[in-house]
Amino acid sequence: MSTSLDAVERTALLTAALRAAETERADRLYEDPYAAGLAGDIGPELLAEVRHATFPPGRERTVPSTPDYNAIRTRFFDDYLQEAAADPGTTQIVLAPAGMDSRAYRLNWPERVRWFEVDRPAVLAYKDERFGAAEPRTDHRKVAVDLTSPDWEPRLEAAGYDPAAPSTWLLEGLLYYIPEPDAHRILERVAAISAPGSRIAADIVNSAALTLPHMRALLDVFDGWGCPWLFGTDEPEKLFDRYGFDVRAAQPGQEGADFGRWPDPVPPPSERDVRRVFFVHGRRR
Repeated sequence: MSTSLDAVERTALLTAALRAAETERADRLYEDPYAAGLAGDIGPELLAEVRHATFPPGRERTVPSTPDYNAIRTRFFDDYLQEAAADPGTTQIVLAPAGMDSRAYRLNWPERVRWFEVDRPAVLAYKDERFGAAEPRTDHRKVAVDLTSPDWEPRLEAAGYDPAAPSTWLLEGLLYYIPEPDAHRILERVAAISAPGSRIAADIVNSAALTLPHMRALLDVFDGWGCPWLFGTDEPEKLFDRYGFDVRAAQPGQEGADFGRWPDPVPPPSERDVRRVFFVHGRRR
């Protein structure tokens, strides 16, 4: 059924393959027993292409280590969501888009939490097929709609989301795949249905990551799949501040976003023309 997924949707299979590979490591940062099944046959093929671009035979690596990045990102957001869920005031968590995420199945959540997964119908149908009889460990609600659709908010509310109650949002693996106007519009729409005190987390690249020559090998892989990286920002805090969120942006390798796995130096803030990735996290004012 994965052949019915479009280019951007298929990147979720890459993420699943990365999580499956991480699960096999003795020094794994997390365990995802569902990842291999979600990756299917296509995920490992996509991962092989990324590995070849990342670790070219006989040449030095110039692009970020995608396996290490994905491992750190997954663990960082695992911890972030679990910390949010431990707050007695947290009653709803939204993954938008959900992709091949299995956190509702592989982690424990308080009974008071409603877990919403928003993604395109084809993605959620594929996941249903792959999970089979597996049971989520939370009140799990699926909203089959594209985030660029004009009606995803009422669809989310119809599934039980309460815009008057504080929520926790995770926008993982989204913002760099969409045009800048769409990124702004999604943040504006999320803010509009997030009560004060709501949490938000996301990952995003800087502008240079889209254009630096030494990033070309990795960028060409995604271009070739039909899902190029389209948006980056050098000021993620200002981007989210514009929509009422007070956030901090951590880079892989910094304290709290390393887990002993980031293989590259973290460039100082003053250094220009370097690639950066940010894990943004904060709250709605």
